[in-house]
Amino acid sequence: MQNGDCHVVPPRNDKVVIFASHGTGRLMSRSAAFKTLDKAAIAANLIEKRITLMGSDMDEAPMAYKDIHTVIAAQTDLVEVLARFEPRIVRMADARERPED
Repeated sequence: MQNGDCHVVPPRNDKVVIFASHGTGRLMSRSAAFKTLDKAAIAANLIEKRITLMGSDMDEAPMAYKDIHTVIAAQTDLVEVLARFEPRIVRMADARERPED
């Protein structure tokens, strides 16, 4: 969320199985995020990036996830980036809701 996102497609070759990834993957566990992240730092980061976040909790903070640019760079032989965008409004589950994973 904090570093933007990408819309990608598989390259045009027969060696790649078509797939759809969902996000970059967690950098830290949910419990580690609750223990180590600071709500004020998260809020300041979102303000700096001009992102309005609805819902969410500490375990879904942008800092709890891998950097999108690093993840995409590691997949250059698997995906072609069609577009990059920076979200301004993000809606996530409320803090009271159980995570799906």
